Amino acid sequence: MKKLLEKLPFYNQAVLPYHYAQAVTAGVKYGFPGKKLRVIAVTGTNGKTSTCFMIWHMLNSAGHKTGLMTTVAYGVEKLKPELNHMTTVDALTLNKRIREIADEKAEFLVLEVTSHALAEFRILNIPVEIAVFTNLTHEHLDYHKTLENYRNTKGKLFKKAKFSILNADDPATKYYEEIAHDYITYGIKNGEKRPENIELSVKGVKYLYHSMNIETKIPGEFNVYNSLAAVLVGEKLGLSKAEIENGIKTLENVEGRMNIIDEGQPFTVIVDYAHAPDAIEKVFDSVKNHKGRIISVHGGAGRRDPSTRRIRGEILGKYSDIVIITEDDSRDEDPEKIAAGFIEGAKKAGKTLGKDLIKELDREKAIKLALATAKKGDLVLILGKGHEKTILRADGPHPFEDIKITKKYLNKLK
Repeated sequence: MKKLLEKLPFYNQAVLPYHYAQAVTAGVKYGFPGKKLRVIAVTGTNGKTSTCFMIWHMLNSAGHKTGLMTTVAYGVEKLKPELNHMTTVDALTLNKRIREIADEKAEFLVLEVTSHALAEFRILNIPVEIAVFTNLTHEHLDYHKTLENYRNTKGKLFKKAKFSILNADDPATKYYEEIAHDYITYGIKNGEKRPENIELSVKGVKYLYHSMNIETKIPGEFNVYNSLAAVLVGEKLGLSKAEIENGIKTLENVEGRMNIIDEGQPFTVIVDYAHAPDAIEKVFDSVKNHKGRIISVHGGAGRRDPSTRRIRGEILGKYSDIVIITEDDSRDEDPEKIAAGFIEGAKKAGKTLGKDLIKELDREKAIKLALATAKKGDLVLILGKGHEKTILRADGPHPFEDIKITKKYLNKLK
């Protein structure tokens, strides 16, 4: 019944009073736990999770006990995997977990915040000391209807925060500057705070910021932005240069974010969570200097913004030598119907079904096919699910991990 109601055009607005009441109830039930912590909140279309992990790791490495709540995991020192396919969980669960983090005597909480969470009052009772904006691109328009609504909803975080750190290379920042209480801006091309001498490689990024040598082990130009935002949080909180440098450099990886899977194979495999058009394009941009073929595996989630499917298919077709369209969390939507949009987009980019465009709706078989197809010097990109531990089909969740499946078949190729 709930699934049918969610399809009504006015459903999201109709249930807002319920969400507000739930948020108030959650705060009362758990003693307003957010008020016991110094909260750093990160929002944006892409880069939220990586930025959160960098901030969390930096603060903990500097001796400040810090909690984390993201799409991937939550906790303080020992993180628990986030099994729900949600970034910011419902208000009751959110407050319960924050209470647990506060009870562990944490000083800080790094919280990944979505537009859905802001629209539905999930962080109503949680004061925000520092808010970070990564970027804003086409996503969640099935929920927000327009990009302007999406932008404005995220703006609620900057109205709430005492201090904001805003990406000046993103046009939405002009709007956020008007509503933020106090802020600084950063970026590669624009902003008050900018990196210099940027070096990009498949092993990570390096750059100079003031007198700091910043180095990450996560590749992609987008991780210049993510890490610089984390650096600025460290500066705002008074960390030393050494603490900031060490905190960024010693984060080994973020699960499902540009993870290089190396089982001794003669080609490169990267698993990444990218599923929005901009995120997928950024992944391809980060590997643009690769000399061999690129084989990509990707699919779309059911009951999620269908307007991006053709766009994503076209991006895959444009930058890949071979595209394999597969399943994602199809939920109760027909996987064939979902795949059709991607195939249409890939064809527009010049791909031919049955030749360099393949439909394999069993995700495990699709990954196996991509790995079996790869030759020495190729690059296989497995995109869309990243860290997730299940795949959601019409009959419910099934255990599934891209990284685990990839390693299994790489070892079988030996």
